[in-house]
Amino acid sequence: MPESRRGVLYGIAAYSIWGLFPLYWPLLKPAGAVEILAHRMVWSLAVVVAILAARRHWSWFRSLTRRQFLLLTVAAVTIALNWGVYIYAVNSGHVIESALGYFINPLVTVLFGVVIFRERLRTLQWAAVGLGGLAVIVLTLDYGRPPWIALILATSFGAYGLFKKAAQVGSAESLTIETLVLLVPALTYLIVIEGNGTGAFGHQGAGHTLLLATTGIVTAIPLMCFNGAAIRVPLSTIGLLQYITPTMQFLCGVLVAREVMPPSRWVGFVIVWLALCVFTWDSLRAVRISRRADRTAPALETV
Repeated sequence: MPESRRGVLYGIAAYSIWGLFPLYWPLLKPAGAVEILAHRMVWSLAVVVAILAARRHWSWFRSLTRRQFLLLTVAAVTIALNWGVYIYAVNSGHVIESALGYFINPLVTVLFGVVIFRERLRTLQWAAVGLGGLAVIVLTLDYGRPPWIALILATSFGAYGLFKKAAQVGSAESLTIETLVLLVPALTYLIVIEGNGTGAFGHQGAGHTLLLATTGIVTAIPLMCFNGAAIRVPLSTIGLLQYITPTMQFLCGVLVAREVMPPSRWVGFVIVWLALCVFTWDSLRAVRISRRADRTAPALETV
């Protein structure tokens, strides 16, 4: 199988698993969002350590710089916020709003580029960002409040990506550091709730206990698939595949969780989708122009 096709399959697998998370987290009730988050941290560390042990890949730890460790520490706190809010959203009946967060995440990432890196946007990029802002206003009027869950998910995941990019550490290695940083507070919380009798682990049957333990596998497998896709296919393809996750989450919210979608909320989502169409079309056009320039440059040099 060609590497590019293999990469696309890896990407579809990663984003599809993430898209099915709204069906997974409710299975872990009556465990609360914080308890599920703590288990996810602990079991994720166990899984990635097992992966690294199987690969006998430990030399990277000695080459880790202080700057990389600090960046991954901040990334760990950021992704913990993202995971916690997402689990809470799904298990409290806000699946559609959480999907909105991942729909607008590309637009938030573009804004980060403008604010932090002083990047200059093309006209259509500004149009997409403007439409995204309009959608947030429409949805704020619909909800009677700003869509905080969506905004927190979008900004925290965007910030997480920035910190990970700056750290330049592999996926399994970075997840090891992130979960290691969070291990002490996670274990402390689990010990406390087990001690006072409010923990769910081991008290809701063997099936529930096993499901809590699989949070590590559920975290690591799509991450490994995503890494396999990222090194095999262009970023433009990754950019298109990423919409699989919020689309599946949205469908889970509408068709499975049966969350209410009044007309005004549909209007807000349609504006978001329009913004993403503009953004995606402009991105693909920019890629085509760049590739065309790369092909013509050698010909000009030989003249």
